[in-house]
Amino acid sequence: MSITGLRWAGPRAVLVELTDLASVLALHHRLEAEPLPGQLDAIAGAATVLVKFASRFHTGAARELLPNLDLTARHHGTGNEVTIEVVYDGEDLAEVGRLTGLGADGVIAAHTGQAWTGAFGGFAPGFTYLMGENDSLNVPRRSSPRTAVPAGSVALGGAFSAVYPRQSPGGWQLLGHTSAVMWDLGRESPALVRPGDTVRYVAVREAVAAPSAKEAKPAAPENTESCSGLTVQAPGLQSLVQDLGRPGFGDLGVSVSGAADQRSVRQANRLAGNEPDAAVLENLLGGLTVQANGDQVLAVAGAPAVLEIRDESRTLLRHPAMHTPFALLDGETLTIGPPSAGVRSYLAVRGGFDVPPVLGSRSSDSMSGIGPAPLAAGTFLPVAPVTGVWPVGIPEDGMLEDGSSTTTLRVTLGPRDDWFDAEAIGLFTGQQWLVTEQSNRIGVRLAPPEEGRALARARDGEMPSEGTVAGALQMPPNGHPVLFLADHPVTGGYPVIAVVVPEDLPLAAQLPPGHHVEFTIVDPRTLDPVDREVVDQAAARQETPRESAVGATAFEGSQP
Repeated sequence: MSITGLRWAGPRAVLVELTDLASVLALHHRLEAEPLPGQLDAIAGAATVLVKFASRFHTGAARELLPNLDLTARHHGTGNEVTIEVVYDGEDLAEVGRLTGLGADGVIAAHTGQAWTGAFGGFAPGFTYLMGENDSLNVPRRSSPRTAVPAGSVALGGAFSAVYPRQSPGGWQLLGHTSAVMWDLGRESPALVRPGDTVRYVAVREAVAAPSAKEAKPAAPENTESCSGLTVQAPGLQSLVQDLGRPGFGDLGVSVSGAADQRSVRQANRLAGNEPDAAVLENLLGGLTVQANGDQVLAVAGAPAVLEIRDESRTLLRHPAMHTPFALLDGETLTIGPPSAGVRSYLAVRGGFDVPPVLGSRSSDSMSGIGPAPLAAGTFLPVAPVTGVWPVGIPEDGMLEDGSSTTTLRVTLGPRDDWFDAEAIGLFTGQQWLVTEQSNRIGVRLAPPEEGRALARARDGEMPSEGTVAGALQMPPNGHPVLFLADHPVTGGYPVIAVVVPEDLPLAAQLPPGHHVEFTIVDPRTLDPVDREVVDQAAARQETPRESAVGATAFEGSQP
């Protein structure tokens, strides 16, 4: 029982490989009890633990400390027994029967005829990976993940079974559905199944409706006329309350979430005179109109757009500038027009939006449904009072430029670049990729250009589920990369060929459909460009610029 390797997962995370699940649980328990310097989160997987840090300098210390940790201490606890009723009507039931040779009835018998143990959390709140007593239902994931799996879907992925707690993307094989509420913030323990619990699936003809989960929503004041705030008149395509997110809950399957472009959030808050983590509005592709209750100081950053202020009779009064503080007086309305570059604009108000926090954050998580609901016409957003003396920021330049059709993003290879040969890695960085219309806050879906090619894996089989980071470029079997953004799954089962460096994630969050992206490889320790010839030579030898606890790295100076 020991650590067998360390791999880069971007400049600010280390993927620790271990010999077995018992070692995973032991390391995870150790890191929870005694966090490493700069540690933000530790996420257990089937055979790994992903450790996230505040900076790339902390990963250097982790390289020295992790291999020497004592993993003999174990966490002992008695789990609960949970019964989940299932209607076996899943779209993939017949396919699973064919893959296993059991047939549909045999799959149902095998699924209900064994006890399943909660191994680790991840992917989404309430999604717990369950390990069976035998290997009879070990089936590969789908070659291309579904963009929307219904809530309550009971599924298989590799050696694991699980229930999707809410509608979300996913590549597991669907056996049926249940009405059990897997995640409810109104319960003392929000997750119905936690690691260590024992689960029994029971086949039923019709699922009994269960009480719906309690959603955390902003409380609307009884009399908004006397409250300071903004009233949404039109939300546009999508407008959400966001802040800098809720780190530290990855083990519960709760993503960090927060604003997709955090650099623009910080800029808008500086201009409005707020702390960096004050809640703002994230608007997608314009169309947001808000009316002031009381005099307000606002600032808009991010994707550049035309701003209009009108009075209560809809008469145009003025065009305030982007990236500068301005007044919105009582009764006046502000409209954010369509952006001329990028896709997301951020509206900050002096004091910040005073909506109730959930798990320490006011951000809206589209993957889990945690936090405020998407804004709708009529939504009132109270503004927190300003106490003390806080300076309003001076005008700043915008961070996006008009006119460019291609964006270059820096990446560090790994943690699973060894699933691809030299030709695939060369193709990954050697051709441009097209942003598709299926992109959202969970991830940017990329496709090869018209004359380009998809990436082919050098390995067959399934990869055990493991933690992922924002910026990860996950590669499904169809060879079309998915670039994870703020609401990405906490864990995933497709190999990650590279990770976009955190400093470039604001650019990734602003990529519009039809835009082209190209990738350039940098050293994870220094962020300096890595010579292409060295990359090709290392890939040809099946070596990669990642850290290993048991061998030398391929590139000099690439250790964290």
